Amino acid sequence: MSGYEEEHNIAKEEKPEHPPRRPDLSTFFSTLELVDTSDPQAHHNVHALPEPENVAAAFRLLANAFELMRGRAPEDQSREGAAGNDLLANMIEILRQNADDPPQEVKGVPNSFLDELERVPKKALKKDDTCPICVNPFLDDEYPLVVQLPCHEGHRFDLECIAPWLKLNSTCPLDRKELLKKKQPPPPPDHDEEEYDDMYA
Repeated sequence: MSGYEEEHNIAKEEKPEHPPRRPDLSTFFSTLELVDTSDPQAHHNVHALPEPENVAAAFRLLANAFELMRGRAPEDQSREGAAGNDLLANMIEILRQNADDPPQEVKGVPNSFLDELERVPKKALKKDDTCPICVNPFLDDEYPLVVQLPCHEGHRFDLECIAPWLKLNSTCPLDRKELLKKKQPPPPPDHDEEEYDDMYA
């Protein structure tokens, strides 16, 4: 006891210390602001390219954070958990390759994409459902924020785990599918409709 508790003879409640589920990504997100080109409204010069060293730093910071997560994975992982750790190893490898040879611009998803991801309600989660990235059961979190990627209904992640990846890569880490749909050109006008309109013009 120290300070106030000691003076007033108050026993301090011992709460079990739980290690954080994920590392602090505040440095990553502040670096990301320097290189994120996915939101043209956030940048004054839409033709400006980010500095290569900042792009490399963003990839390296996320790789380091994922490496920390990988080290924190429980020892008694199920086979699914071990597979998740392999996934994380692959993701780290891709991030390190991009850090060593940074792309000219980051090809991540805009914040609007993350906002529109389908949220998985808590009641739809099973006790043994885990995040493929952090390998923690979703229901270990009191208020899980689980999202489903559009590529497959089984591709569910903690939003806090998948969001940093998607800000740098617009692909699903599980099946490598591109998540940003290319805008399709509008269909050619229907000529019958035009003739009908001309009759009443």
